[in-house]
Amino acid sequence: MESVNIATLKAKLSHYLRAVRRGASVKVLDRQVPIARIIPFDSDEDPLPSRLPSRPIDALVIPAHAEKDYNSLDALIEERQNSR
Repeated sequence: MESVNIATLKAKLSHYLRAVRRGASVKVLDRQVPIARIIPFDSDEDPLPSRLPSRPIDALVIPAHAEKDYNSLDALIEERQNSR
């Protein structure tokens, strides 16, 4: 099994996915510590679980907009000053 660090995996993702497609497994390392394994998909396995939506999309309620006079930057500055 080939090992690869995260930065290299990100830079060469297509390369490693082609290797997995050919049957290889890839061990993903974060600072030399194994954190994941990429393995070929087995089509005989159960598919990933899914479920139907709990309600139709037209039943969703869109929240009202925030107050127009509200300034989130001023609120953040005030919060930080009060916590000092």
